[in-house]
Amino acid sequence: MSMNNETSTAISTSGLSTLIKKTLKQKLAVLVPDWDGRVLDVPASGEVLAGPCAIVAFAEEVPKSAWAGYRRIIKISPYARPEDGGTEQVEAWSALLIDGLHQVRLVDEAGEAFTCIYLGSSDSDRVDAGSGMVTRSLRFGVYVPEDSGAALVETGDAWLAALQDWTQQELGSNWSVHGDVWPGGYEKPSVLWRLAGCSTSVAGTSALEVRQQWIGHVLTDYPVLTRQIVTRLVEQLAVQARLAVTETGGEEHKSNTRYVTVDEVTADLQTDAYLNGQIRLTLQQRIRRPGTNVPFIREIHHSKGME
Repeated sequence: MSMNNETSTAISTSGLSTLIKKTLKQKLAVLVPDWDGRVLDVPASGEVLAGPCAIVAFAEEVPKSAWAGYRRIIKISPYARPEDGGTEQVEAWSALLIDGLHQVRLVDEAGEAFTCIYLGSSDSDRVDAGSGMVTRSLRFGVYVPEDSGAALVETGDAWLAALQDWTQQELGSNWSVHGDVWPGGYEKPSVLWRLAGCSTSVAGTSALEVRQQWIGHVLTDYPVLTRQIVTRLVEQLAVQARLAVTETGGEEHKSNTRYVTVDEVTADLQTDAYLNGQIRLTLQQRIRRPGTNVPFIREIHHSKGME
């Protein structure tokens, strides 16, 4: 059974990689018309490249991200002839690729979406021995979100639901607000909130203080708008000071509204929006410690003894 599953996974991953590469080639041909559609796989041994072009190659596969999905590294290498500008032309093309692919969501012919993240250049400019052209390798991370479906929403955390509701009201209906993971069909502008950690501490003899650390990702098509929204959310969370949380359950199965306090909220505007998130938020709430409900008669005796 496990071998069949492994074989199925390998086949699906291989098919996914093929679709990703095909989609990227089509996108690159549009981004740089000077290549005249020459976006190629790694050449065979002894094959000499002709004319300005680009090579697309899969590099290492990295562990899946809990919120961004399947990850694969792809190297894109533009090649420019010396008579066309050499290094200067490679520099110009590299800028076009970074601007046209970084944090860009692409959809393949099967309708599956993936997101590209620029990770830097893996080496210095070099001259290709066979063709004499100048080239450079640009590394992109390709992230394929896994569509979690409606089940995740059904079992969502009450604090997360409160955070999503507040964000939706703050930004309006034209924004998509997600929880826990980027969905396969996400669109811009979007906000993602995910839980990064939690802790508890004793607060007096009968209470516990629960703290949760959240990370917020703000994604738009425009860097200026992204910065504005990040700043706005941070400021408004600080002003809000607390969020209403509706908790269901209990003996009577009735909804119970409690409040969580905004303890600290900060932003890093230089952080990658899709992968790392710009907002760091700490929420806290005090709850009664289990087992601290003292019987009524004992409370009377205890209070008399203190008089």
